[in-house]
Amino acid sequence: MKPESIPSRIPNWIDGQGRPAAAGAWLEKLNPHDGTCLCEAARSDAEDVRLAVESAKRAQAAWAERPAVQRGDILHAVVMRLQQGREEIAAVVAAETGKSFASALAETDGAIALGMFMAGEGQRFYGRTTTSGVANRQAMTIRQPVGVAGLIVAANTPIANVAWKIFPALICGNAAVLKAAEDTPATAWSFAQLADAAGLPAGVLNVVQGLGEEAGAPLVAHPDVGVISFTGSTAVGREIAVTAGRRLAKVSLELGGKNPFVICDDADLDRAVEWATRSAFSNAGQRCASGSRIIIFKAVYERVRDMLVERAMHLRVGPGDEDDFGPVINADQLHFMLAAVEQARRRGAAILTGGHRLTDPAHRRGFYVAPTLLDNVSPQDELSTTELFGPIACLYPADDFPHALALANDSPFGLTACIHTRRLARALEFTQKVQAGVAVVNAGTFGSEPHMPFGGLKQSGNGSREPGTEALEIYSELKDVYLSIDPSEL
Repeated sequence: MKPESIPSRIPNWIDGQGRPAAAGAWLEKLNPHDGTCLCEAARSDAEDVRLAVESAKRAQAAWAERPAVQRGDILHAVVMRLQQGREEIAAVVAAETGKSFASALAETDGAIALGMFMAGEGQRFYGRTTTSGVANRQAMTIRQPVGVAGLIVAANTPIANVAWKIFPALICGNAAVLKAAEDTPATAWSFAQLADAAGLPAGVLNVVQGLGEEAGAPLVAHPDVGVISFTGSTAVGREIAVTAGRRLAKVSLELGGKNPFVICDDADLDRAVEWATRSAFSNAGQRCASGSRIIIFKAVYERVRDMLVERAMHLRVGPGDEDDFGPVINADQLHFMLAAVEQARRRGAAILTGGHRLTDPAHRRGFYVAPTLLDNVSPQDELSTTELFGPIACLYPADDFPHALALANDSPFGLTACIHTRRLARALEFTQKVQAGVAVVNAGTFGSEPHMPFGGLKQSGNGSREPGTEALEIYSELKDVYLSIDPSEL
């Protein structure tokens, strides 16, 4: 059901007010659950981006002049508004993504926790004092804002992704232009209105709707945008890095993953299968941290394979709180991943379960993919090296721990990784040697916390980390300050 807070047409949010796209064009947003039109969003272009950046530039200087503690107070008020309206925001998220209300509410609570942490960073906007090698001289560093931050988010966890970027960008004294994900325009719009009602000055946060090529690309290329933060695919991240690099803009890229989930022969197999299932299928597999490569010791391979298939076959798929996961975000994504599975089957992969669209009366109008498990897939196969972003995982047998670790690292990505084992030695060696930005023992491949840095290696990112205090490095500049004293004036 469509929440009343989602208007039939969602404009941009520029300088504290709603504005349609300059060209007057609109994009249709479909409900992933039943394929009906949920709303329309402004189809913005470079002109809309120009207006949003100009608004941010006008507002930024005054926002930066506020002490960081005061900026934190205002952002805290935004968080309080978000907390008060958490159920309304969750209803918007659920309607746009097709996920259950309970899942959307948990995601909203994650956004609240992130906002709370970052608002508090206004009281800890630290530089440092240090020693100088010159007599009668003091040395220190201070943090200053970059200026205008261009923020581009994905649709998989929309309110969490919005909070992930907006709060650290603003606490550092930047003004922001957020390019909303085209599949979740109402979430970004709702957050902007909420922030405005909480007292965030006009122009400090601007939201531009539209497609990546038409609105995102001009934002990345705009000469007045000092820092770009992007969450999305590796292919788009490469293009952003090239464009930003030409003008030496700061850039933070949190990109794709093809994350290994290792199950050793000494693991608690019931617990391991539970977490593997969650890692592969929760949020319909639409996580950069999804556990899509399940590596199993040969000694327990057949047993674990059968347990996983049994669990997958009994997962409930739908938009309700009683369901395990919902639809994928749009029809293009559905067709892409099913085509990839079919191509792998033709190359010799075995589909253990799933591999098709759900077409029964309850699901046929939506973008529902059956939970899918495959084996007999080469680690070098395209299916093993391409992020599908859906409820699809492959199983790989491993001879022993060194082989499992080698398989885990045999990937162009390096975002998250998990191992299930009772042996401390294996756990320690895995966390030290696995090529990933996040290593987990005896849980899942997902589950970042607001105060912890998140990011990956290789094609999973460019080395930046958000959130945590490490996010301040992205959204602020360090300045060295030297104070010289004339002893004769003492």
